Amino acid sequence: MTTETISVVVPARSAGHDLRAVKVVLHREMLRFLSDRTRMLSMLFQPVLWLFIMGTGLGSLVQGSIPGVDYRTFMYPGMISMTVIMTGMFSAGSIVWDREFGFLREMLVAPVSRGAIVLGKCLGGAIVATGQGVVILAMAGLVGVPYSGTLMLTLLAEMFLAAFTITAFGVMLAARMKNMQTFFGLMQMAIMPMMFLSGAMFPLANLPSWLHVLTVVNPMTYAVDPMRQAVFSHLSVPPQVNAMLNPGVQWFGWQVPVILEIGVVAGLGAALLGVGIIQFRRAD
Repeated sequence: MTTETISVVVPARSAGHDLRAVKVVLHREMLRFLSDRTRMLSMLFQPVLWLFIMGTGLGSLVQGSIPGVDYRTFMYPGMISMTVIMTGMFSAGSIVWDREFGFLREMLVAPVSRGAIVLGKCLGGAIVATGQGVVILAMAGLVGVPYSGTLMLTLLAEMFLAAFTITAFGVMLAARMKNMQTFFGLMQMAIMPMMFLSGAMFPLANLPSWLHVLTVVNPMTYAVDPMRQAVFSHLSVPPQVNAMLNPGVQWFGWQVPVILEIGVVAGLGAALLGVGIIQFRRAD
């Protein structure tokens, strides 16, 4: 009796394999999101609640000091940011879920680079989060924001960039975590200060110096402010009201241009993507 040795050939890694891996991971993120309607609705509930209930309540308190502007119009860019941030972080959290059920190990042993897996995850989370943001975008007319084609495209591009960056941040956090409870606890600890200190819910003008410093070093400030600048550029508001609600970001008295703010978000997203890839290469 003779025994035959059957050789198993593992395909070598190539750019084509990596591109297919990105596509597969991205497609899986889309299917996972579209099949979970409860998650879709729950991710939209909180920003809508803040925008139409809290925004209306706060607006009734400050309407005398901001004539001609609905306070919900001011909050609108911040609620877009909240939507993409929450959705992007939850998409990144699926990595921990995949690790618990063993699916992540199957992806990591595939003949593709781990960078392709991370990139696919970040792109998938960014697209899903942007899709959620489009729903908030469709509500623009309800809060006094015009349906300008230029404005909508600008907000859409800025949403995607912010969503990619926050998903990369979530992937970096989730890369080495073993259970969902730890991830969501850390996520809440990170997200809430970032949102409150980004100018999403209150103007950045005339803040105490210590609070101004916190808003300047907060990365999400540079995601919210370009959206607000885009919205207010399509509104007709008194100069004093614009200076109060839309002061922009200043570094030592210098007004930071919007293009530089977008560059900060893009650079941070690329850096977080790189750290996430390094974390995955070290993962078991």
